Amino acid sequence: MRSTALRYLKSSSTLFLVLCVFFCSARAQAELSQDQLAAKTRGIELYNQYKAISAKPKLKIAADAGDPEAQYYLGEAIRTNDKYMTAEAVSSYEAAALQGDIYSMIRLAGEKNDLCVVMKNCPKTRKEPGEWGKMASDTASARAAEGSAEAMYLKYRVTGDDKWLEKSAENGYVFSQYFLGIMYRQGHGHFLLPSRRAEAIEGLMKASAEGGYPKAMLEYGAILAEKNDYQGFRYWNKKAAEAGYAVAVFGYGSYLGEEKSEFGFTYDPINSYALLSVLLELDGGGGMVDLVNFKLPELSAKMTAEQISQATELAKEWADTHPPLSFFPDKL
Repeated sequence: MRSTALRYLKSSSTLFLVLCVFFCSARAQAELSQDQLAAKTRGIELYNQYKAISAKPKLKIAADAGDPEAQYYLGEAIRTNDKYMTAEAVSSYEAAALQGDIYSMIRLAGEKNDLCVVMKNCPKTRKEPGEWGKMASDTASARAAEGSAEAMYLKYRVTGDDKWLEKSAENGYVFSQYFLGIMYRQGHGHFLLPSRRAEAIEGLMKASAEGGYPKAMLEYGAILAEKNDYQGFRYWNKKAAEAGYAVAVFGYGSYLGEEKSEFGFTYDPINSYALLSVLLELDGGGGMVDLVNFKLPELSAKMTAEQISQATELAKEWADTHPPLSFFPDKL
C-alpha cells in the first residue's frame, strides 16, 4: 500500500512539473532586458565557436535573469570546460528544466554518476535521472501533440524510437532531416535497393539544405558533385559559407584560391584571402586557425601588397554583413 502511494506521489509530482513548465518558460524569457538578450546571443555565438570559456560569463548574465535557453547553454559551457558534470552545471540544467527546457531534462536524465551519489550526500529534493527522463518524455509528447517537429526529435532522443525521428523530419525539422540522412548513409533503415537509400539521403539533405541548415548544404552539394552537377556544388558551398558555417567558409575560401579548380570556381585570390582571414577569430577549439595559417602563406606568396590590403578590408566587410561564424555543433 505504501509503495503504491509513493508511486502515485511521484507520478503526480511529475505531472505537476510538466504542467508547470508551460506557465513558466515564456514569462522567464520575456523578462530579459536588451543588454541581457545581447549577452545571451553573444554567449551562444561563442559557445558555437568552441569558445566555452569565453561564453560562460555572457551566458551567466542571461541565465541569472532566468532565461532557460541561456541556463541550458551555461550548463553546456560548464560541462565542456570541466570535462564532466559538475554541481554548477547540474544547477544550471535544473533551473532550465524546471522552466520546460527539454534539452536540460535529457542531460539530467543521462547523469547517472552524480558526485553526490558517490558521496552519499544528495539533497532530499534531488530528482533521480529516471524522473528527469519521464519529465522529458511527457513534456516532449505534449509539445509534439501540438505539432512541434523539434519536440518530435527530442522524443526520439528520449525513446530511441526511429519513428519519432522520421516524423520530425517529415514535419520539416531541418536538423532531423540532416540527422536522418546521415543515419541512412551509415546503414540505418531498410531499403530494398541501394538506389532507394541514395534517393532517400539526397531528398533529406535537399530538404534540410533548402530549409536553411548549413551542414546539410555541404552534404547536398557533395551529392550533386558526385552527379557532376558542379554548378549545384558551387552554389551550396557558397550558401553554406554565407550562412556562417566555418567549415564551409574554409572550403569556399580555399576553392577560390585554386588557379585551376576541379569544380569550376573562378580564381579569386583576394576573396580567398579575405574569407580565410575571417576564420582567424576561431582561436578556440576546432583547429581552424592552424588550417588557415597553413593556407594563407601559400596564397599570399602569389599576391601583391595591394591585393592583400584589399582582402583585409573585404574580410572586415564580410564579418560585418554575414552571420557570426559557427561550427553548428549538435545541441545535444
